[in-house]
Amino acid sequence: MTTTKSTTANGAFTEEERAAMKERAKELKSARRGAKADMESEVLAKIAEMPEPDRVIAERLHAVIKATVPTLTSKLWYGMPAYVHNGKMICFFQPAAKFKARYATLGFSDAANLDDGAMWPASYALTELNADVEERIKALVRQAVS
Repeated sequence: MTTTKSTTANGAFTEEERAAMKERAKELKSARRGAKADMESEVLAKIAEMPEPDRVIAERLHAVIKATVPTLTSKLWYGMPAYVHNGKMICFFQPAAKFKARYATLGFSDAANLDDGAMWPASYALTELNADVEERIKALVRQAVS
């Protein structure tokens, strides 16, 4: 995850990192209990809670990803919207506000098929979505699940 400051001066986790870990623990506990709540609704609710401009980017990104690869399912991952293919998390949206970063991030996991030689990007800074950016995202998501 991209952060502006990954740990405090004394090496401890930041308040934002601790909150993300608590969200992840809650997600795992819910999954262990077999709670098959409507994950799509949970993701949309989490997006609705985001401050602008994160919310605007997340809403559009969610729509673009779901329209591009309708077989992807949504879930929360560390309290962030994530997209799963064949049981593996492929990509996620990290809002800028989550870790007080200067930009939001579209990140891809190692399960994403983005390999390109010995080095390739696995995350992208997002400050806005426009037609060109959306086309790049569509191509990346298609490639990620290919």
